[in-house]
Amino acid sequence: MKTSIQNGLAAAAVALMCFGAVACGSGVSGHTYADNEGMVKIQFQSGGKANATIGPLTAACTYTQSGKQVMLTCENQTTQFTVGDDGNLAGPPDGMMNKLTKVK
Repeated sequence: MKTSIQNGLAAAAVALMCFGAVACGSGVSGHTYADNEGMVKIQFQSGGKANATIGPLTAACTYTQSGKQVMLTCENQTTQFTVGDDGNLAGPPDGMMNKLTKVK
């Protein structure tokens, strides 16, 4: 009986560590994302800062991330992204930034 409880606790601990590793690995900080056409690019920096480039214009932005949700704010306009299982960002389906692929 004691062995099965210990095995169950060990399995639960491993599952939590794996979940934590996935959550930590989905952070956008230090990564750049772009659309397929190269018109939109977002560079997420440490400290909640980001640079968003749309065409020839670049704006200094801020962001927060909670789990798989990323809130990017540029010039008082906030866009919500979801980090997908593939590591890419999904934005509003009707916007210019509806799918951004991780570049680096």
